[in-house]
This record gives sequence, structure tokens and C-alpha cells, in this order.
Amino acid sequence: MPQLKFKLLSLTLFLSVFSFSQSSDVYNALVVPVELKEKANAVVRYQKKTVEILGLDKIKVTNKRVTTVLNKSGKKHVNAYAYYDGTRDIQAMEAHIYDAFGKEIKKYKKRDFVDASAVSDFSIYEDDRVKYLDYIPLNYPYTVEYTSEIVYTSTAFFPSWYPIDGYYLGVQHSDYEIINTAGIALKSKKENFENYNIKEISEHHFLAENINGIKYEAYTPDFQNMIPRFKVALRHFEMVGVKGSNENWSDFGQWMYDKLLTGTDYIPDETKNHVKKITEGVDDKIERAKIIYQYMQNKTRYISIQVGIGGWKPMFANDVDKLGYADCKGLTNYTKALLEAVDVPSYYTVVYGGRSLRDIDSEFSSVEGNHVILCVPNEDENIFLECTSQSNPFGFTAGFTDDRDVLLIKPEGGEIVHTKIYDAEDSVQNTTAQVVLDANGSFTADVTIETTGFQYNLHTGIETQSERDQHLHYKDYWDNINNLTIGQIAIENDKDNVIYTENVKIESENYASKSGTRLIFQPNLFNKVTDIPPRYTERKLEFKIDRAFKDTDEFIIQLPEGLTVEAMTDAKEITTKFGSYNFKIEALEGNKLKYTRTYILLKGNYPKEDYKAFRAFRKQIVKHDKSKVVLIQS
Repeated sequence: MPQLKFKLLSLTLFLSVFSFSQSSDVYNALVVPVELKEKANAVVRYQKKTVEILGLDKIKVTNKRVTTVLNKSGKKHVNAYAYYDGTRDIQAMEAHIYDAFGKEIKKYKKRDFVDASAVSDFSIYEDDRVKYLDYIPLNYPYTVEYTSEIVYTSTAFFPSWYPIDGYYLGVQHSDYEIINTAGIALKSKKENFENYNIKEISEHHFLAENINGIKYEAYTPDFQNMIPRFKVALRHFEMVGVKGSNENWSDFGQWMYDKLLTGTDYIPDETKNHVKKITEGVDDKIERAKIIYQYMQNKTRYISIQVGIGGWKPMFANDVDKLGYADCKGLTNYTKALLEAVDVPSYYTVVYGGRSLRDIDSEFSSVEGNHVILCVPNEDENIFLECTSQSNPFGFTAGFTDDRDVLLIKPEGGEIVHTKIYDAEDSVQNTTAQVVLDANGSFTADVTIETTGFQYNLHTGIETQSERDQHLHYKDYWDNINNLTIGQIAIENDKDNVIYTENVKIESENYASKSGTRLIFQPNLFNKVTDIPPRYTERKLEFKIDRAFKDTDEFIIQLPEGLTVEAMTDAKEITTKFGSYNFKIEALEGNKLKYTRTYILLKGNYPKEDYKAFRAFRKQIVKHDKSKVVLIQS
């Protein structure tokens, strides 16, 4: 009997929450729970997304979302928009706007939504369009109810569920349900459910309630990797009339090779003969690959073309050869065809490209990735080529496709591999300088900066800027130096060895400060760490250092005649789990000082409890980078 009463009580509580979500109170901003408004710019009062599988080639997605916008920054969480193209048909959409008290003040029909091209600024052609709500509020808070019904005739792209879709967003009620009336086999995966208030009503029906907003914190891992997500994919699907199989990555890769790539790699005999000629006598396959990569870079340029089978089928290599441009898919496929002509095997590779590190999910095969690169297998390690760049060194991936799981598309099927990890010794910045300081505190200097790896990626491109922009760049780079004048600049980009060298002549007036007969200055002129990570009373999120690097510095400083060192900071060495730091100042013959410094930061994932120690490490670096030398009249 007590067990029955407990079940009845649970059912009553569920029904009461569900009923509230459907009631008029959901439009009243004044009854939003206080705890959901904390750390939130908006609150999702109610959301119900239903995905109905109607067949192998059709799904229907209905969505109702009621969002209370608390301030200007919360507008982006309304999510009142829908994309459409030849495979996505917006059958219905509507929006209602309510004031703070829940009174309706405006209504939008489908025809009232703004209809615009979804073409990227860099795209020559895409068939995507978007309809979106364009409402400018007069007052806050206000509430938007958005409903839509969209039919997809391509089932490869199955809607996932993210009950939370951004920082500073509270969620009162979010419901997701799959109705599989067609009985199509599917697979699913739950991620990060354990720390959130999520109920599993049935195998494919979930309810999230009363989830507080998440405040952004520095060094936080990618948002998608922290929040709950329910991923779904059909085991057999259709993409624009092309049937596919998706039991695992091998299956999916086999489908991509057979249906998307086969028959797209023909290039004219004239081009084949040319690339064979320019690689004639080169026995090493990697050296042949380098020649072909340079040929491709000189011949083509990148431009986005999001058409074909779901935007996934590349342009024919023959067309790329003729036109001289393509998107990442077309350029990668073209480079692959060129390499095949000179007997260098390579694999079309799907990846999530971007500054943040995002993996293809090795455990769950589905339509993933936003970019394509090329893999050239080598005995020691795979070499990955960025085919959209006209300037990248051969095999250089740092900063955009480095250190992540990617999908190789092979004739025998798909395979997950990892791209190159650039550790601290791979990503070095070595700064040297010859400095002449005068008695007034001004100086002249010849500075050389050599960078490799990820740090090469941060510096490259300066050589193509105008002289004016180069001067502005270095003034910003050395913003710790007052009254800075940039002189001669010489830059060498050694793509063979992937070393970027900058030689800059500079001068500054009154860098050192005078105090009576003393002259006081900071010997770390050219590579200061100045920012300390934010302090949190109680950090909530784990933190991550995405990439490692190593900075080495050596500055020889000629002191003015008649001035000698009265005092200087003692050497310091710090070693932590996050990296290490050391510096020292030495007196040399000829009234010179030598300042040396090494700072190493290591990549890694760390629990939130370690953040305080990490911040203390960085704080120590900032402090010691400001170390001073005091000169006095001898």
C-alpha cells in the first residue's frame, strides 16, 4: 500500500509539472523560479520536440518552445528559426510574443518571418535558406512561444537533443520524444546525463526539468562536451535519394566511398601527364606528394559550394581542374586524384575543423564533421594535408585540424584515427634580442622571433600584410613598451622546415624610469605574460589547456656607460603539473646583462579543484615577468 501511494504521488507530481508547462503561467515572466533566473539571460519555460520516423526517407519534426528573455543577451536563446532546402520543408511555423505579465502583444504567421539566403560570405553557391523571427523588444522581460513543423526527406541528418543549448540559459521543462511509426532500426547514445535532472520516460523519450544556467568560466572545455546530449542515428538511411548503411564507422565509411567518392576522381590525361612530368625521377613518395601539394596550391583557390548529396558529395575532380576552385571536399578530392596519378595513396578524411578540439565520436557512427582534409599514409605517422590553403606548409595542421579523432574514408570502409599532436617541443617560440640602453632610459634593439608548430600558426601571415599593418601589428604585440617606433622588418617563412622568422629593428624613448641618479627598468622587454586567469570564489566547471607550447628568451642588454647594477631580482624556477617557468639575470663582461627565460605550458584536462593552483602558477609568471633591474651612477 505505501508503495502504491508513492507511485500515485510521483504520478501526481509529474502531471502537475506537465500541466503547469501547458498552462498560461508559462507565459508569465513574473513566475519564473528565482533559481532559474540566476546566471541566466533567458529561461526555457517549456520545450517539446517530437521526431516522428515516417519511413526510410522521411521524418517529421514538431517543436514548441516557450522562452522568457530576461535581457538583451538572452535574445539568441529564443531559437525561432528554421532552415529549409530541397530536403527540408517548413510545413508550419508561428510565434507569439507576450509581455512580462503573460499578455499576448504580437503574433507572427509563417509569412511574417524573415526569409533569407543562408549562403556564407565566402560561398559561391548554397541551396540553404532560413526563415527567422525578427522581433525588437521595447521592454524586458518578454516571452516568445515558437512552434514549427518540418518534414525532412533526407534521414541521414537526425535531430539530436540538447536540453541546454548555451551558457546563461535556465531550463524549466524540456521534453524530447521519438515516435517510430515506420519501425526503422535506429541506435542512440546518452552523454553527460548523470549530473542533470533528466528523467527517462521510455527508451526514446526524455524529460529535463529545472536546470540552472551555466556561467562561462575561463579555460572551460568545449560546451558540447559538458552538457547532456541524446544522439540518434538510423541504422539505414537515405540522403537525397541515396540509400546508406550505418551499423558502424566501417559501414558508414564504405557507403561514403562507394556512393559519394567513386567516379568523382577523373582528371584529364593532359593533367596526369603534367604531374607525372614534374615528379619524374623523384623516388620518395612523400617528396612526390610535396610537389603535388604545391602544384595544387598554386593552381586552385578555396570557395564554398554546399550542394550535391546533402552538401557531402565533392565536385568532380575534372571540374576542379578546369575551373581552378572548389570547396574543401572538391579540393581534397582533386588533390587525391593528382596523387593517385603519381602513385601516392591517400584517403579522403572527415574532421571537425576549428580552433577548439572536437573529435569525431569514435563510438557512435553518424553524419559528423564540418570539414574535409586529406591523409597521406606514411610509415611513421599519417600526414594530413589542408587542401583549402594556398599557403600552408606540407603536412601542417596546427590550430585547425590538429589533435583530434577523424574519419578516414578507405575503399574497404571507414577508420577512426588521430591527427598530429603538437607538444611543447613542437610549438616553440624563441625570442632573442640585442638591446642598447642609454642614460636617458631609451633603447634601440634588434629582435628576432622564431616560431614552430602551433606558435608558427599564430604568427604566419604577417609577411603578406602592408607595411602599415605590420607596424601596427608589432606595436600591438609589444604594447608593454611606451613610445615604440618600428624600424626595418624582415620576415622569412621557411615552409620546408616550418619555421617562421621575424627580424625587427625597434626603438623606444624613456622605457626605463629615472629616480634621482638611478635608472630602473624591466629586462623582459619582449615576451611578457600580463594576464592572470579570472578568480572564482567557487569554480563550478573543470578546465582544459588545449595546446602545449614552449617559450625561450635571451636578451643581451648593453648598459649605458657610467651606470652599473645596484640591484636585480634573483633567479626563479617554478615547476608544476601545468608546466614550468624559470628566469635569471646575469652580468656579462663589457657592462652587459643577459636575461634568459623559459616558459612551458602543458596540455591537459584538469578537475575544477586544480584551477586555483593553475591560477597561482600564472600569477607567479606575471609577477616575475615584471622583475626589475636598478642601475646607479658608478
